[in-house]
Amino acid sequence: MSLSRIGKLPIEIPSGVTITVDSGDVTVKGPKGELTQFITPAVNVKVDGNVFTVEPKDESKEARAQHGLMRALVNNMVVGVTKGFEKRLEVKGVGFRVNTTNNVLDMTLGFSHPVQYKAPAGITITNEKMVIVVAGIDKQKVGQVAAEIRAIKKPEPYKGKGIMYVDEQILRKAGKTGKK
Repeated sequence: MSLSRIGKLPIEIPSGVTITVDSGDVTVKGPKGELTQFITPAVNVKVDGNVFTVEPKDESKEARAQHGLMRALVNNMVVGVTKGFEKRLEVKGVGFRVNTTNNVLDMTLGFSHPVQYKAPAGITITNEKMVIVVAGIDKQKVGQVAAEIRAIKKPEPYKGKGIMYVDEQILRKAGKTGKK
């Protein structure tokens, strides 16, 4: 059996970042903040100088599966505390408006009422005209918040109105055709 291609890559710890491993948890501290992740019992992790490595405890199917996952999670934590993550959402539609104040997103999306979305702790929401920017250090939380905002008014396939990711392609459908 072979090791995970992702899992066997060592993580270079950049300057200004400290990784500590204690009692089943790995903590990554950096200039943007601090993140903690539990370590699955199927893998061993170690910090050696400025290199972080993950190794499976045995050759079981679970250990091999957790090997790459654990490495990817810690790498995302290192990237998060140094650079941070962001997702961009675009709002399209006539009469749709977006405004942010104090991490609360106010949206007018064609419903009978305005919609408000309060950002959870650790996430900042800003907007540049009709583009909503969700930013934070936790990749999973940033993606979850972006998905929740998108779910408020999903893009529809006929006119493409709604909230969508900036790089998302909407499959368009042909509308009704008149009888001859």
